[in-house]
Amino acid sequence: MTTSRENHLQPSQLVGLEKCPSGIPGLDQISNGGLPRERTTLVCGGAGSGKTLMGIEFLVKGAVEYGEPGVLMCFEENAEELAQNVASLGFDLNGLIANGQLVIDYVRIERSEIEETGEYDLSGLFIRLGLAIDTVGAKRVVLDTLEALFAALPNESILRAELRRLFRWLKDKGVTAIITGERGEGSLTRFGLEEYVSDCVIVLDQRIVNQIATRRLRIAKYRGSAHGANEYPFLLDEKGFTVVPITAISLQYSVSTERVSTGIPKLDLMLAGKGYYRGSTSLITGTAGSGKTSLSAQFVDAACGRGERTLYFLFEEAPEQFMRNMRSIGIDLQRWADKGLLRFHASRPATYGLEMHLAFIERMVEQFQPQVVVLDPVSSFDSAGSLPESQTMLMRLIDFLKSRRITTLFTSLTAAGNAAEQSEMGISSLIDSWLLLRNLEQGGERTRLLYILKARGTAHSNRIREFVMTDNGIDLLDVYVGPEGILTGSARIFQEMQDRLADLERRQDNEHKHLIIERKRKALEAKIAELQAEFDTELHEIETSIAASELDAERQLSGRMYVAATQKSKALSEPSPAHEGDQK
Repeated sequence: MTTSRENHLQPSQLVGLEKCPSGIPGLDQISNGGLPRERTTLVCGGAGSGKTLMGIEFLVKGAVEYGEPGVLMCFEENAEELAQNVASLGFDLNGLIANGQLVIDYVRIERSEIEETGEYDLSGLFIRLGLAIDTVGAKRVVLDTLEALFAALPNESILRAELRRLFRWLKDKGVTAIITGERGEGSLTRFGLEEYVSDCVIVLDQRIVNQIATRRLRIAKYRGSAHGANEYPFLLDEKGFTVVPITAISLQYSVSTERVSTGIPKLDLMLAGKGYYRGSTSLITGTAGSGKTSLSAQFVDAACGRGERTLYFLFEEAPEQFMRNMRSIGIDLQRWADKGLLRFHASRPATYGLEMHLAFIERMVEQFQPQVVVLDPVSSFDSAGSLPESQTMLMRLIDFLKSRRITTLFTSLTAAGNAAEQSEMGISSLIDSWLLLRNLEQGGERTRLLYILKARGTAHSNRIREFVMTDNGIDLLDVYVGPEGILTGSARIFQEMQDRLADLERRQDNEHKHLIIERKRKALEAKIAELQAEFDTELHEIETSIAASELDAERQLSGRMYVAATQKSKALSEPSPAHEGDQK
């Protein structure tokens, strides 16, 4: 019994599928490195889905970025027409042809001019294609489109055999090939055979929902390689073909402990005195006119003042109108736009679908490389899709921005009558910091209130502040909390004036009491001094009297002692009577 050589390969001999980088942004990411090298990839889709453009960009990027010459064999457009079509994308096909990096071979096939006289054979095509490959040493080949080549062939068995023969011939030539095909009814392609013999199948789709067109890409098949299986939005614009692989992003991204100012010192104090974390996401919600845009403008002004590039997406007003309005509260953003630190993009959310918004935002972020991004307001996306679709799109956007450590600020409109502590788009659980603005009607006027609903990783204030717009920007004031509740605006000013008057009266009353006490103290001190003086006088007199009495007693004692001494001396000097007799 014989066994194939492959069955004898040891694990150490097994080699993974080699990839050929397409050069198309995003496509290599979701395909884990690119298209299968030296194999055939089928790109299918409806009319206008971008099949031809994808093939051309694959060839151009291969020649320019990877040094791999290419061959484009087309059956519907000639070289001049193709060069004109892609010139607006910055692709110079004529220059590549002149430099020997590209060959475009136009094969004209008219079904009305074809007469079947024998078995269908692609040998002539192989000779022609082989010559083009050998002319430039091509490593990449694109055939556009397959239907034109087999349009006149009714025999399905011969078609299948020739398709296999074509794919095998391309593989034997050692080229990485893309073959484009049109979508069929109930199958990926018109013949329903190409997807089975291709090593990789990419499906392009353009759908219209609620009058909004969205382009999406899906890798339906990839032999020998893991790949992203979801649908991914892609762009066709002046930059060419760009895939947005947002769904491939995981929750693995670095975080920063650095803090950035909100632009309002008192708000920074409410956020532990430091502001937002760099690379975090913040949400400002409130009803119409509560000051969401003004608060975000203050943040942008501070960010640009630190020299940080800022990308601002406006969905409700033009940049000129926005900057004019902000000048009324002392915020001049035009200077930052003139210096290139601030870039605006204004569009209506309904201009295109949610996926296209997502793709466009990513494209602008990659081009401008901002440190700060503002979207004002994200609640407008509800007009571009359903709420679940909008939530999914914003979740992808948040992950994308966080993965690049971009500090992001969202604003969201809260409809009147809805719960204040509820974001219209349902993304509050994904947000790191949430500021809530409220309009309070009291005393015949409306005032604004601000408080921090949450701030992850920050010992934030739980106090409510009054939000005031001045000629020099935004200021936060302490609200008055009394027996009747919170007072703001004129009611707060009146109450504060009443409090100041009451405090003044209290101080004056206390000063009067202190004066009375001081007078009594001085009177008491005078009385004490008088009594002390009387006491000192009496004490002196008594002490003097005692001293005189003691002196008199000493004199008397001294007199008595003197008399006694005198008498004793006299007695000793006089003779006694016995002595007198003897003398006689």
